[in-house]
Amino acid sequence: MKNDKKIPIVAKKVLLPFVLITSLFALWGFANDITNPMVSAFKKILELNNTQASWVQAAFYGGYFTMALPAAFVVKKYTYKAGILMGLVLYAVGALLFYPAAALENYFFFLMALYILTFGLAFLETTANPFILSMGAEETATQRLNLAQAFNPVGALSGLFVAQTFILGALQSDNLDEQGNSIYETLSGTAKAAVKTSDLMVIRNPYVGLGLFVLFMLVLIALVKMPEKNKKDQTSGMWDSIRGLFKKERFVGGVVTQMFYVGAQIMCWTYIYQYAENLGINNRNAVNYAYVALGIFLLGRFLCTYLLRFINSGKLLMLLSLFAIICCLGTIFIEGIGGLYCLVLISFCMSLMFPTIYGIALTGLGEDAKPASAFLVMAIVGGAFMPILQGLILDIGGSAYADVRILGVPEVNFSFILPLLCFVVVSIYGYRTFKVYAIG
Repeated sequence: MKNDKKIPIVAKKVLLPFVLITSLFALWGFANDITNPMVSAFKKILELNNTQASWVQAAFYGGYFTMALPAAFVVKKYTYKAGILMGLVLYAVGALLFYPAAALENYFFFLMALYILTFGLAFLETTANPFILSMGAEETATQRLNLAQAFNPVGALSGLFVAQTFILGALQSDNLDEQGNSIYETLSGTAKAAVKTSDLMVIRNPYVGLGLFVLFMLVLIALVKMPEKNKKDQTSGMWDSIRGLFKKERFVGGVVTQMFYVGAQIMCWTYIYQYAENLGINNRNAVNYAYVALGIFLLGRFLCTYLLRFINSGKLLMLLSLFAIICCLGTIFIEGIGGLYCLVLISFCMSLMFPTIYGIALTGLGEDAKPASAFLVMAIVGGAFMPILQGLILDIGGSAYADVRILGVPEVNFSFILPLLCFVVVSIYGYRTFKVYAIG
């Protein structure tokens, strides 16, 4: 462990590229967390049920699954930089498509815009994660990725700020009367159509602004020389690499675990709004709890990056997973504000998980890390279908959040049984990491 302290996490010669690539972690964090509140927003504006509204996350995270492997082919054949530039182009196109989607007032068009936007995010994550791992010694690779990933919640906090200030706070469809009932639902057809048009434009504007900023980042990164030596590499050996990867138990376990982890993360961050609303807290005020969740998530990232110097990564992963399970039990069975506090606290437990699972799964793979990273990004599809399953639970008995009681609690509380099961899977992988795979 003493030797690890002598090896720099980031060498000075790659500091500028490291900073630029790390900024992308914040950029996709922004996209993730400006989108999470949109599930509830679209539900109200377009009068959808919970399952229909959850297709926002299906479109968003489904794009990762679709494009991760093509992204790996591009990076394998060309360079990390080429993959990043392609990702930024797709990211910008998807964000700018919100303009015609709002003009047409078409939910499917919005879903397609999100789907294309995440084509770009798939390219960025497939490329940036292994690129960061490669920017230094393998002994410090997991620490380096945790450091870069620590800036993801910085972007996420910014996305939440924009969502609260410029979207949720301006939506007329979210207004309530003195009795706490929705005013929007009581409007005439003409008045409701006018509010719908106005609110969809409110959603549109931040995404269009985001698309323009992504184009700026595209130009900036295109002008900077990146420290990679790989020449154009034909993809003839790609399938051989993939076949070999699926013979490695630690890698396959990492892909499966990542899918369950991302599903848990998206469910906890998406349905915090529904959980709070069931307690009488509107969406705009519920964002404050999401702020706290992301704040302790950010704190946890930096703290866990430091602790990884002294504690086995698998053991720390297992311990935090067990704590997350306890918090999920509190979220389910403690009715009232205490349950909401437990839901917020889960974010601290999650702070370590994504980059650590990623680093463990890719350790020692060398050039095979490029196609391997694609499957770990494809595992983000867990964030696409698991929120739909939670939406189905929420729709038991109706589109409200306490239509029925399951195990003595409202269905919105019981629905967090799904993240709990996901953390069980993560804890098993953490245990096997230090007991079976013997990775530090």
